Amino acid sequence: MGDVDELNSQIGLLLCEPMPDDVRQLLTDIQDQLFNLGGELSIPGFALLKDEALAQLDEALAHYNKALPRLEEFILPAGTRAACLAHVARTVARRAERAVVSLQETEEMRPAPRKYLNRLSDLLFVLSRVLNRMNEGTEVYWKSEKLARSRAEG
Repeated sequence: MGDVDELNSQIGLLLCEPMPDDVRQLLTDIQDQLFNLGGELSIPGFALLKDEALAQLDEALAHYNKALPRLEEFILPAGTRAACLAHVARTVARRAERAVVSLQETEEMRPAPRKYLNRLSDLLFVLSRVLNRMNEGTEVYWKSEKLARSRAEG
């Protein structure tokens, strides 16, 4: 539950940054859902996270991803402050997901919390790309020596 609380706080910090209103509203909705998720984790056998919450993440992923160019390289967690904060939140979401997976090994629980955290980390990655591209910003690509050599040879 501490990882979920930390994730919610990281999203709160991200919300201090300039961003489009639709992204702001989405992140605020996510904060509400993270409280539901935390409640579900703290009360065994209780379901607070609704199917609609996961559907909202899926819809947001499709919506924001369709406007982005296809990735041809790995991107670094860098760029604008807002994008970097989204990346930090993404890594906390991954850690929270791993904690839920560990908890599922010892306690019976619904798959919804794990699925939500997994999908949320994907969405935060996509939002980092969206936030980096605001105001004509760009992403920061990994400079892979192996990829550079293969392109030069190819």
